[in-house]
Amino acid sequence: MSSAVELPGSAGEPSRTGESRAADDEAATIDIGAGGLLGASGQLTDQEDDGQSAERPYPGGIPEATVARLPVYLRALYTLADRGVATVASDELAAAAGVNSAKLRKDLSHLGSYGIRGVGYDVEYLVYQVSRALGLTQNWPVVIVGAGNLGRALANYGGFVSRGFRISAVLDSDQSMVGRQLGSVIVRHVSELEAIVANSGVAIGVIAVPGGAAQAVCDRLVAAGVTSILNFAPLVLSVPEGVDVRKVDLSIELQILAFHAQRRSTERFGQVANPAAESVGGVLGWDPGNERPRRRPEPQERAARNP
Repeated sequence: MSSAVELPGSAGEPSRTGESRAADDEAATIDIGAGGLLGASGQLTDQEDDGQSAERPYPGGIPEATVARLPVYLRALYTLADRGVATVASDELAAAAGVNSAKLRKDLSHLGSYGIRGVGYDVEYLVYQVSRALGLTQNWPVVIVGAGNLGRALANYGGFVSRGFRISAVLDSDQSMVGRQLGSVIVRHVSELEAIVANSGVAIGVIAVPGGAAQAVCDRLVAAGVTSILNFAPLVLSVPEGVDVRKVDLSIELQILAFHAQRRSTERFGQVANPAAESVGGVLGWDPGNERPRRRPEPQERAARNP
C-alpha cells in the first residue's frame, strides 16, 4: 500500500534539463510507500533516487552542521558552473567540497535534493536549491561598522552582490573617513546607525572595529533590530536570545596553522620546531597538569627526597 505526496511548484525555479526534466514531466508525485523514498521509518534516505530528482518539501529543520557545510557545497557548485559543467556525481562534488559522498548525499537530502542514479546532480538546479536554503535568492542589506583597513576591504569586495548580499552602508566615527567613497556607498557617521538600519531594513551587521568598541557597536545593532552579526573584532560578544553571531578571528586561524606546521616539522625532523623551547622545557621540567612549567629539583633536593 502506498500513498503519494503532491510536489508544490516554486516560483523563480530554474529550468532543469535532461533526465531531471523528464522525471518532472513523467509524474508530479513521489511514491512514499513501504520501502519507498522516505524509508520504513519515515526518514529521508541517503541514496540517490532511481530516475526521480523532483524537489521534495523541506523537512522541519536542517541540522546546524549541515547548514555550515552548505556554503562550501555552493562554492564548489559555482566553480563547476563557471567551468560549464552541467551535471556532477555525488563523489565528485564531495571531493571538491572536502567531505565524503555519503555525508554530502545526506546533507542534500535535507533540502529534498536527490541525484539521478548514474547521472548525478543537475548543477544549475542544485545551485538554486542550496541558495534558496541559505536564503540567498533575495538580496540581504548589510551594514558595515568600521571603515578601517578591514572595513574598506569588505566594502570594496565585489563578490557579495553575486552571492545575495548588498552593502547598504559603511559607518565610522572618524570624521576624516566620513564622506569618502567605498565601493558603491559613501561612508557615513556611526551616529546614523539606527536610522540606516530602520530605513534600509538591515538584517545583517558586520563589526569591523577595534575590540574595545565592539560590544558597544553590537549593543546598538541589536537595539536597532539587527539579528545577525558577523564579528571581526577580537572579542566574544554578549548578545540576547534570538541574535546570531559568527566570529572571524584571523589570529586564531594562524595559531592553528602554526600548530600544524610545528607538528609536521616535528614528524619530519624528529624534534620540535623550536629547539630553544625544548631547552627551556628541559631545564624547567614541564608539568602538563599545570599552566606554568615547574622548576626541576636540584641534585641535593632529589637526594633529600629519596634517601
